[in-house]
Amino acid sequence: MLVCHRRFGKTVLCVNELIDHAVRSRRQRPRYAYIAPLYRQAKQVAWDYLKHYTAPIPDRAVNETELRVDLPNGARIQLYGADNPDSLRGIYLDGAVLDEYAQMSPHLWGEVIRPALADREGWAIFIGTPKGHNEFWRKYRAARADPEWYAALFPASETGILPGAELDAARRDMTEEEYEQEFECSFEAAIRGAYYGRAMAEAQRAGRIRAVPHDPALPVDTAWDLGVGDPTAIWFVQLAGAEIHLLDYYEAAGEGLDHYARVLQAKAAERGWVYGSHYAPHDALAHEIGTGRTREEQARRLGLALTVVPRHRVDDGINAVRAILPRCWFDAGGTEPGIECLRQYRTKPDAATGAVGAAPLHDRYSHGADAFRYLAMGITDRFAPPPTRGEPSFDDHMRSHFAARRSARDGLI
Repeated sequence: MLVCHRRFGKTVLCVNELIDHAVRSRRQRPRYAYIAPLYRQAKQVAWDYLKHYTAPIPDRAVNETELRVDLPNGARIQLYGADNPDSLRGIYLDGAVLDEYAQMSPHLWGEVIRPALADREGWAIFIGTPKGHNEFWRKYRAARADPEWYAALFPASETGILPGAELDAARRDMTEEEYEQEFECSFEAAIRGAYYGRAMAEAQRAGRIRAVPHDPALPVDTAWDLGVGDPTAIWFVQLAGAEIHLLDYYEAAGEGLDHYARVLQAKAAERGWVYGSHYAPHDALAHEIGTGRTREEQARRLGLALTVVPRHRVDDGINAVRAILPRCWFDAGGTEPGIECLRQYRTKPDAATGAVGAAPLHDRYSHGADAFRYLAMGITDRFAPPPTRGEPSFDDHMRSHFAARRSARDGLI
C-alpha cells in the first residue's frame, strides 16, 4: 500500500515491478494486471512504459489492440480499466497493481480482484495520491495495522525527488488544501470544490466525531434521500438541546420502501429507539405511473409518516447544512459512510477547463449529502433564538414539543 506524492514515479515503479515478477516467474502461464480508474487512462499513463521497459526482452510480443505484452516464458502483462470490471471477471492473476485506487469503486477489490488472486496466492499493490477519507484511506489505515501488508506514505517534503524550488513554486500556485493533498499526501486536506470540507475537518479537530450515545429520553428523527435507480440514504438523528447528534447512517440501492421500513423497525427493536419525524424530499409527493400513488402514501401504508420538506434551491439547502454543521456530533462508527459523503460532496468541475464549477457533482457521495440537506431544511424551524429573561427556555420548548409529538404519533413508526 503506497501513498505517494505527485511525480513520485509510482507508475514507472509498479510497471517495472510487474515486469520483474513476470520475467522471474516459474509458474505455468503467469498473469499480471495493471489497472487504472479508466481504460483510456491505463493506455495513456502506462502503455508506453510497459512497451519501453520490456523492449530489451528477446521475443516479447506486443498486442496493441488488447494492451498486453506476452513474454517468452508464457507470462502476460495486461492493462485494464476499473470502469469496465467485467473485463476482469473470470480471469486469474498472479499479481495486480491498482493505480489511483481512490478513484475506483470500493467494490472492485473485494468482488473482482481479490478472488482473481486467490487460487494463485497472488499479490497486489495499491498506489495513489489521497483524495479524502475514501476507500483508499480505509485500505491504507487497515494495511498499517495488518502485518501481512506493507504500507508506506511518501510526502514530497521527505523524498527529495522534486527540487525544493519547484515545490515552493507549486505551493504559491496552489491552494493550501491542494498542495497538502497532492504533494504532502494529506488525507485530511479538503477536496477541491468540497462544500463541507472545512466544516468536517473542524468537526474532526474539535472531537465531534466520536462515540455518540443514544438518549432514551429523546425521539430519533430520520432524514431521507429517496432514490429510484439511485441509492436511498437515511440519517438517524437526535436533537439534544442546541446539539444535533447523528447516531447512524444507512444506504442501499434497488430496494423498495418496505425494505427501509423493516430496517427502521429492526433498529428500533435492537436499540430501543422511538421515532419522531421522518424528513423526505418534495418528490415524495410525485405520483408513480405504475401504482398511481405517491411514495408518501406508500410510506404511510407501511407505518411511516413522512414529513415532506418543501421544494427549495439547492444553494439554500447547502447554506442550511453549513449553518448546522458546527453544532453536529457524529457517531464515528455508525455514521462513517455518511461522514464521507459530506466530506466528498463537491462541485462538478467544468468539463472544458477542469475548474471548480457552480453546480453539485452527482456521484455516489451526493445521496448522503442530499439526505443531510433535507435534514437541515427540515429542522431549521426547530431552532429558535435564545429566549429573553422570564420566557421558557429552548429546552422547555423542546420537551413540550416532543411530548406533544409522542402523544400524537398514533402508532406510526
